[in-house]
Amino acid sequence: MRASRFFISTLKEAPADAEIISHKLMMRAGMIKRLGSGIYTYMPMGLRVIRKVENIVREEMNRAGAIELLMPLVQPAELWQETGRWDKMGPELMRVKDRHGRDFAIQPTSEEVVTDVARSEIKSYKKLPVNFYHIQTKFRDERRPRFGLMRGREFTMKDAYSFDRDVAGMQQSYQVMYDAYVRIFNRFGLQFRAVAADNGAIGGSGSHEFHVIADTGEDALVYCPQSDYAANIEAAEALAPAAQRAAATAALSKVATPGKTRCEDVAALLDLPLTATVKGIVLAVDSEDNGKTATQIWLLLLRGDHELNEVKAAKVPGLANFRFASEAEIVEHFGTPPGYLGPIGTSKPVKIVADRTVAAMSDFVCGANEAGFHYTGANLGRDIPEPLVADLRNVVAGDPSPDGKGTLAIQRGIEVGHVFQLGTRYSQDMQATYLDETGKPQLMQMGCYGIGVTRILGAAIEQNFDDKGIIWPASIAPFEVVLCPMGYDRSEAVKAETDRLYQQLLDAGVDVILDDRGERPGVMFADWELIGAPHRVVVGERGLKDGKLEYQGRRDAEATSVPLAEMLPFMQARLSA
Repeated sequence: MRASRFFISTLKEAPADAEIISHKLMMRAGMIKRLGSGIYTYMPMGLRVIRKVENIVREEMNRAGAIELLMPLVQPAELWQETGRWDKMGPELMRVKDRHGRDFAIQPTSEEVVTDVARSEIKSYKKLPVNFYHIQTKFRDERRPRFGLMRGREFTMKDAYSFDRDVAGMQQSYQVMYDAYVRIFNRFGLQFRAVAADNGAIGGSGSHEFHVIADTGEDALVYCPQSDYAANIEAAEALAPAAQRAAATAALSKVATPGKTRCEDVAALLDLPLTATVKGIVLAVDSEDNGKTATQIWLLLLRGDHELNEVKAAKVPGLANFRFASEAEIVEHFGTPPGYLGPIGTSKPVKIVADRTVAAMSDFVCGANEAGFHYTGANLGRDIPEPLVADLRNVVAGDPSPDGKGTLAIQRGIEVGHVFQLGTRYSQDMQATYLDETGKPQLMQMGCYGIGVTRILGAAIEQNFDDKGIIWPASIAPFEVVLCPMGYDRSEAVKAETDRLYQQLLDAGVDVILDDRGERPGVMFADWELIGAPHRVVVGERGLKDGKLEYQGRRDAEATSVPLAEMLPFMQARLSA
């Protein structure tokens, strides 16, 4: 490729609405162009990266035995209604009507469509197992799209779906996909971590997320440096303290804490550690009874320095569809606004759940259900009926690892892939069955496996950049090598050597671009450092007189002189490394 025949459109400054580094650099490098909220045109430079990501994904999916098809972007509502997701999905599901008034969804994912394919085409156990995949546009009507391709509304995803005869087969297919994902992310050249995760709204049993490690990542990843344990913070178990609850030694006492509504402030006022305080979080669960809405109020107790894990809270029996209680509901049940509420002396009965850590505490501080007051010396069993105990909190660094092999550490990551064991979540609703060896119908066991193709671009940049611009891993860079001739249009010697090396690299299968735009060296170098070309070769008259060319890797601090005759093998060695 010659730059004069390509489209290069770089900017010195990022648009004002670009918030994070990947968004800023992709806009400045001319890789994407904003069309609307969360919707982007992939410009030629960015599309080259997307195609390289797709090629790696496709090669490894094919290697793993998956079969490519292409499912439609627009899907009939009837399929989504079969699984109940037409109503459950909420406003993220873009719903449209055709000219006949029939309902359709613009697909955010394709479980329903692929299950319809399977139930129509697979009748016998002899056709199982099978794994279908496609690389297709998705649309999710995000409430607040932001961060460029990281949280857009329209994006490209690879989603695959396996069908098996039984649970053992499904687990085997899941492992095959897990291994394929490891190969894919290794080929991308990105630092990543696979972590155990919660299945969330998609349903099923077990799942793992694949995260690109980046300090700017939205997700907290929990891992044990002394073992292989790793989980998303939503799924990481907080073990109960090893020590049993100590006996009460202090009397219950109401103390004045005027204006102190935060545990940190109460602890400071009373000259106590924050770990001696307990905070209450009030949830509400609404239910229908004979056409009337009934509301049950719950009080969750956590240690003052801990944070509620909403995913864990939703798994407490009875709390699956919780919401946070309104201030009016809190006042009605506790007689006080938030900041002073607690488990002792509520105005109306509430259900109490204590985190495992709280269940092991004694003589703690909690709200007194009276504005401006807290209790000290509070104890479960004596002052508060023994509550239901559950794991309710986020783990913190230093907690014991659930596998018993060390302590936990936390790092940030960007989710770019997710693999699920779905089981019969969709096959049961849609009656996707096959006939076994005895001729009896059996439900297919399913797995699903996604990779955010366009999100990979943002994640890769968040992990690989400097003050000059993007630093692409060579496997997904828009071009592997850029040739930068000094005076290409003025020096016959420079032009001849540049053309010769360009053809050599092309013949060797190297993805190379020759910058023949006639730009000044400073402009040329700045463009390619911003775009992130991994390898740069400079051809100049001065170097040619000494029989040498100048090479510089994108991460190199200094350039390296390479003899003319050795440049091709030198570059091949660098690229293979």
